[in-house]
Amino acid sequence: MVTSTSTSQGRTGPRGLPEWDRCAVMGVVNVTPDSFSDGGRWFDHEQAVKHGLDLVAQGADLVDVGGESTRPGAKRVSEAEELRRVLPVVRGLVAAGVLVSVDTMRASVAEQAVTAGARLVNDVSGGLADPAMIPAVAAAGVPFVVMHWRGQSIDMNNRAVYEDVLAEVLGELRTALDRAVAGGVAPERIVLDPGLGFAKTAGHDLTLLAHLDRLQDLGRPLLVAASRKRFLGRVLADEAGDPPPARERDAATAAVTAIAARDGAWAVRVHEVRASADAVRVARAIGAAA
Repeated sequence: MVTSTSTSQGRTGPRGLPEWDRCAVMGVVNVTPDSFSDGGRWFDHEQAVKHGLDLVAQGADLVDVGGESTRPGAKRVSEAEELRRVLPVVRGLVAAGVLVSVDTMRASVAEQAVTAGARLVNDVSGGLADPAMIPAVAAAGVPFVVMHWRGQSIDMNNRAVYEDVLAEVLGELRTALDRAVAGGVAPERIVLDPGLGFAKTAGHDLTLLAHLDRLQDLGRPLLVAASRKRFLGRVLADEAGDPPPARERDAATAAVTAIAARDGAWAVRVHEVRASADAVRVARAIGAAA
């Protein structure tokens, strides 16, 4: 059993990555034709690498490359297709000096991306989708993002049933953390992600964001991934209840970034970087003046 530690390590990151003096900004590169957020704009490898470099120029500290959509209702792609999408982009960004994370639920993709130079494995299933993932990450000795997850995207909305979302997410994340450590992943290399939008309603997401301090009771750095998600669309919906398109939720995303940075998140994962990069710096300056 992993023992919780003080929330004072809220800004401290996982071993194996740089230490930033503020909340880090993780930019997103979706190498998919069907992403909810950017509709396949970066499906071409060269365009994806260019986009990753643009995100760094805008202030991203690291870039998360994924080749499989996890939007609600999405079907899985084959292992061969995911590798075809991801590896050239990882190699291209690493060659340009970018700190790269790989967003995958497959151990084989994680292993090959790390061999290609990725420094972090971001698994939205927290190691549940592929039994080989935790041993692979342990053997690679890289940091590992463990997200709260209740099942594949195809039916995750049916799993958004909680009596007490905060208590249940805390308990399930603690179990996932213990599972990863028992499988050989060093606890100091683990980052936790509450899984906003994954088997959660808008109300669940807002409750979790309102209690980031409680999530830090688990004693590990937190990654907050709110960018362009459905709950922001619900908050911003017009009088008819219609949400704005995903790409019109970036200002709302930056607002969440500022709150997460203030409340001690280690990093935020965002599609549009510049506003969030500014937000974390403002949050740092206000914190320093307190």
